[in-house]
Amino acid sequence: MKSANTIMTTTNSNDAKQTIKLASIGTATLACAMLLTALPAHAYVGPGAGLSLLSALWAVLAAIVVAVGFVLMWPLRKMMRKRKANRTAKPANANASEQQNS
Repeated sequence: MKSANTIMTTTNSNDAKQTIKLASIGTATLACAMLLTALPAHAYVGPGAGLSLLSALWAVLAAIVVAVGFVLMWPLRKMMRKRKANRTAKPANANASEQQNS
């Protein structure tokens, strides 16, 4: 049999969990309501701010494209370096074998 203190602790723990869950649901509901009922700002955004935003967006997109390009080109560059190293190594080996035959 469980003691009265154990039962009380379990009940308090469940109540605390339920209270936290309800509070988080309430907070999420309030945040959604505030976002959905936004009022107009009645403010002027000049062309300079828009151009700054567009240039920043283009810079981020260009950085992502360049990063992906470098990652995709890495194996090709490695393959080309190996091919070049093999081409330079073959004539050296051929010259060494010709000198041994002479």
